Amino acid sequence: MTDHTAPDDFAADLTASVPFLRRYARALTGTQQSGDAHALAALEAVVGDVKTLATASTPKIGLFRTFHQLWVSTGTPASKATPEDDFLEARAQWRLSTLGPNTREALLLRSIEGFDDTEIAEIMGVDPVKAASLVAQARRDIGQMVSGNVLIIEDEAIIAMDLESAVSALGHTVVGVASTRDAAVKLGTATRPDLILADIQLADKSSGIDAVNQLLETLGAVPVIFITAFPERLLTGDRPEPAFLITKPYAEDQVRTAVSQAMFFASTDSLKKSA
Repeated sequence: MTDHTAPDDFAADLTASVPFLRRYARALTGTQQSGDAHALAALEAVVGDVKTLATASTPKIGLFRTFHQLWVSTGTPASKATPEDDFLEARAQWRLSTLGPNTREALLLRSIEGFDDTEIAEIMGVDPVKAASLVAQARRDIGQMVSGNVLIIEDEAIIAMDLESAVSALGHTVVGVASTRDAAVKLGTATRPDLILADIQLADKSSGIDAVNQLLETLGAVPVIFITAFPERLLTGDRPEPAFLITKPYAEDQVRTAVSQAMFFASTDSLKKSA
């Protein structure tokens, strides 16, 4: 049994882990509503019986482990989906049928949440070698499933180039890069991308969030990945919130995983299965 820190420190560690569990859950399910419902179920289970964390190496890993146990035992959304969610989740389940068990979960735990093989193994109840193989398999499978057009909203030229390189390496087409809200709206309306990759703060002090919201009014249900140095500010429980979120500074692997996941749940008709 692991000897955790003092009760106050333990509670603080657990509370600090919740926004990141919600980020993981949203990326895993593809929607805010379903992801938050799964995360809440895990938190309620932990609060109801703190002993469930007694054997975990850290409160965060214990919370993620509890979530994983609930997730694999249900495999279905924990809340009533909206009509749009129904479509997204049905499409995702169709694609999920081609993946091996636990591969997508392992990849997200590694690339989005930054857990290493040993931590992933503890969360998923497997050995570290198996955890590493699940991550490798997921990268091969998910990255090849769909391709589409991507709009990048980013005001720093070097970062924009890095993002464009990462997206192109996955087989997607970058339709353009915009550095301001007005430019993003104009370019996005003209190109109708399958995915939007957006920084939060832009060069002219405009907002990437405002640009995205305006575009979605025209484009409809297009998946969006936000990039920010302060993810906890966007994971407060208020709506709307992003299902896909990358924290600065980021690694290219995080970008590739988030893009593949977002495309995995994309609802636009122009997406095509890769040959």
